[in-house]
Amino acid sequence: MKTAAQIAFLGGGNMAQALIQGLLRQGYSASQLRVGEPLAAQRELLRRDFGLAATADNGAAIAGASIVVLAVKPQQMNQVLTAARPALERHRPLLLSIAAGLQIADIAAGAPGLPIVRAMPNRAALVGAGTTALYAGADVGTAARSLAENIMDAAGSVVWVQRESDLDIVTALSGGGAAYFFLLAERLAAAAAALGLDGETARVLATQTLRGAGALAAGAESLAEQRAAITSKGGTTEAALAALEQGGFDKLIAAAVGAATRRGAALAAEFGRSGHSQLRPPGAQS
Repeated sequence: MKTAAQIAFLGGGNMAQALIQGLLRQGYSASQLRVGEPLAAQRELLRRDFGLAATADNGAAIAGASIVVLAVKPQQMNQVLTAARPALERHRPLLLSIAAGLQIADIAAGAPGLPIVRAMPNRAALVGAGTTALYAGADVGTAARSLAENIMDAAGSVVWVQRESDLDIVTALSGGGAAYFFLLAERLAAAAAALGLDGETARVLATQTLRGAGALAAGAESLAEQRAAITSKGGTTEAALAALEQGGFDKLIAAAVGAATRRGAALAAEFGRSGHSQLRPPGAQS
């Protein structure tokens, strides 16, 4: 058993399942994990696949939990926190939110006085190879931070950011980053096929190259050194990289990450405006 912590998940979707699977793999017992999930079919899946206690009553899931993972869609957060508020106020757990776009202030409006950590995982968490950025305010202590980190570490690696606004950059870099690499692999395969290579062969080679590059990068201290190790003076790779540079590759990547960061900030602002109004307790002044 990893620790004595009791963990509740509100929402039993794909990301919650990835974390549950990782926690069980790390040594947590099924008896330490509970899930509040409104869909009967999803509850049955959680019981069958993981042996967990899954209930439609979020209050029952929260009871006795040291940490509650908010694994619901942003637009569902208002309803979930409103219904769970009596249990949250009674048990006062750490809240760990993986709801994209909702800032700590938005969540705190529906769960005042509780410590909150925001997490930005990426899709690779579904295969245990994710990377998650965490942010917590100054009011969240060391023990709470360690607990949040331990949970997200179950699905891959974890980093902490210094500012909540950094999560918008994280979203642009790692949140959507896999799509950028997939697009590059697609275009590499298409270019090879256009030169005459069999299309399926090109796809397999591009896919395996993507996988191999990731494995090499994982063990490297410097991405630049890994790139240099492949780039022989006067060779084919050097020619390809020179063509990318001449085509404005650096500026294009900077523009893409900048666009995604700005869009993330805009979405967070939209969620924040709706979140503050929706999550505000009844009768509160605006």
